[in-house]
Amino acid sequence: MELLRGALRTYAWGSRTAIAEFTGRAVPAAHPEAELWFGAHPADPAWLETDDGEVSLLDAVTADPEGQLGPGSRARFGDVLPFLVKVLAADEPLSLQAHPSAEQAVEGYLREERLGIPVNSPVRNYRDTSHKPELLVALASFEALAGFRQAPRTIELLRALAVSDLDPYIDLLNDQSDADGLRALFTTWITAPQPDIDVLVPAVLDGAIHYITSGATEFAAEAKTVLELGERYPGDAGVLAALLLNRISLAPGEAIFVSAGNLHTYLRGFAVEVMANSDNVLRGGLTPKHVDVPELLRVLDFAPTTEAQLRPHVRREGFGRVYETPTDEFAVALLTLDGDYLGHEVDASCGHEGPQILLCTEGRTTVHAKSGSLTLERGMAAWVAADDGPIRLVAAEPAKLFRATVGL
Repeated sequence: MELLRGALRTYAWGSRTAIAEFTGRAVPAAHPEAELWFGAHPADPAWLETDDGEVSLLDAVTADPEGQLGPGSRARFGDVLPFLVKVLAADEPLSLQAHPSAEQAVEGYLREERLGIPVNSPVRNYRDTSHKPELLVALASFEALAGFRQAPRTIELLRALAVSDLDPYIDLLNDQSDADGLRALFTTWITAPQPDIDVLVPAVLDGAIHYITSGATEFAAEAKTVLELGERYPGDAGVLAALLLNRISLAPGEAIFVSAGNLHTYLRGFAVEVMANSDNVLRGGLTPKHVDVPELLRVLDFAPTTEAQLRPHVRREGFGRVYETPTDEFAVALLTLDGDYLGHEVDASCGHEGPQILLCTEGRTTVHAKSGSLTLERGMAAWVAADDGPIRLVAAEPAKLFRATVGL
């Protein structure tokens, strides 16, 4: 077991305070800090703090896959860590995006390899062969757009904006089944000629302003979000596409699970993400980065979903809250040590052998494993190799840790 130093990613949409404060560094940071990666992805592996100095987690796994990953994980996923843990801090909206299925990721990666597109090219869509299901758990209030809203509810929203230019699009959505109508409307908007977008987007923004100033409240959050996106990305068809997605607010500890083909964008907030070990992103707008609309349309799932369907079931196990997801690559639990659990050594085994990443988000906890002990404070993480478990925890003050491991 070793301390694990995350790899810091700086993007324009990040925060100059959230991650710096979380890790105990000076605030504000020099640049917007967007993500802190705790994993072994080749694009940016985390670092083990060993007695002999820092060692890349990727190198450690490559050198000893049996000891680091265990036979069970290797049999299922090969000699790679199948999951990636991130801390995400968004002060501005991310791109409108979706992730491919496992089959689509393999096909897309091989296709781009044949075309000779370098893996680190800014126009590369598929940087690896993995799908990227992801669980996001809020550490503070978090706002997101995710999943196509059911068509009748979207029709109510579009009509509430009272924009005559939207009438033909409402008819398009109203005349077909949910998924077919959503596919037709989204495709029409995302592929529309720029002159059409330059007329429709301002009309929608005017409608949103009139809706808000009228004192109406039913779709106030959606209207304010469209105005924010329109201000940041004028003339972007993604502003229209945002009208089709569920608007979700998460309190600390609440979560959403984003599966393959789910169109989404994170608007703002601070959260932990756990996902399959992938960096495959297909963007459709709201970004200066590479946008590939045809490829996005190939992978999107237009089946409507509700906010309730996006929120994973949470199961209590002793002092842990387990976020249930349908993916095999990872399992996530939030371990809360307080009350009767304080001052006592508690068993925190996860029910099977496999590697674990522990991330402390509140308080201070001592972790005991076969190889020794270490103390985690807020913003610190530990790597527990498969051959170093099970683990026990001791906390003298209230503490919270996220535990990510291979799925059962």
